[in-house]
Amino acid sequence: MNDEQQPQTRAIRGQMQQTAYREHSTPLFLTSSFTFPTAEAMADTFAGQGEGIIYSRYNNPSVDELIAKACALEGMEAGFATASGMGAVFASLAALVEQGDHILATRAVFGSTHQILTQILPKWGVTFTYVEPDAPDDWAAAVRPETKLFVTETPSNPGLRLVDLERAGTFCRTHGLTYIVDNCFATPHLQRPGDYGADLVTHSATKWMDGQGRVLGGLLLGTSEVMERVIFFCRHTGPAMSPFNAWVISKSLETLHIRMDAHCRSALEMATWLGEQRGVARVHYPFLKSHPQYALARRQMRAGGGIVTFELEGGVAAASGLLNAVQLCSRSSNLGDTRTILTHPATTTHSKLTPEEREAVGISDGLVRMSVGLEAVADLQADLLRGL
Repeated sequence: MNDEQQPQTRAIRGQMQQTAYREHSTPLFLTSSFTFPTAEAMADTFAGQGEGIIYSRYNNPSVDELIAKACALEGMEAGFATASGMGAVFASLAALVEQGDHILATRAVFGSTHQILTQILPKWGVTFTYVEPDAPDDWAAAVRPETKLFVTETPSNPGLRLVDLERAGTFCRTHGLTYIVDNCFATPHLQRPGDYGADLVTHSATKWMDGQGRVLGGLLLGTSEVMERVIFFCRHTGPAMSPFNAWVISKSLETLHIRMDAHCRSALEMATWLGEQRGVARVHYPFLKSHPQYALARRQMRAGGGIVTFELEGGVAAASGLLNAVQLCSRSSNLGDTRTILTHPATTTHSKLTPEEREAVGISDGLVRMSVGLEAVADLQADLLRGL
């Protein structure tokens, strides 16, 4: 792979070496294991001195190609592909903490990430503290001697609160913390946390990376030093992505920049339009001037992303009425698809949070999350008007 090429070119041309058949599109390696020409070659590979591949739980040519492309897009040195996005999030935490360690996390995190922090890691003696994502002046007060990680997602799901990536990088260097960013909503096409000092970036590749709602997948991409520990953890705990899913997502990365530009254009148009509709109390979108962190969004993001959230005046009843009325938009908990999806976080993705916890991260009863697809904007507006 040519390091001098632009990321979008490397995502297209960064394929593995052709086989003897000289295929133009990368073949799919559906095999669980691999053979060796000699006993010595097999022994050398197991000793870490050979170039062979042992087992698809460790690595696989189809998976390796996806990782190489994703690292090129994020500007990272090494990676591992997991079976799901939450597999990547869990591995990013479990691989890097020990009993007695403390994690600092921004409050606005995905519901399942919240469950890992509050229900799973404490069973192993790992504690955490939430800090506000948009109040970096207060973060230092939460640091303890045993604090090891700073964990954040930006933009957040579903409130679209932002973290100043540059300030977070300076903060982590000052306090000696490993800096982890969930970059799922932005993708490396819109922002690269590694450029601001992030040690590890996670993705639910199920979302925009695949972009068509076909397969599950997660990505862990980071510095060689951090990824050495993460890869050891993943190889021996088994969350590996399947070769088929890796092959699908790898092909999808070839169009990531085109798709994300189109999603962002439509999302901004929809956000602006929603702000003019009766019954809509508030619209959240990073590239709207009404967003409280608009200046930050313009500084660290190429565009505002494909997610728009808006609050309806009628609470749960109004949100349910909208979701029941639409005929074109899909009702689903997923996002990042070519098809527009509506979700009511308070009763689905974040329903396990208490009302107080939802309020703290800006999830009101009337909040609707819209993953803007690639349909004609006029058709999406006509569909929403059925419920608005």
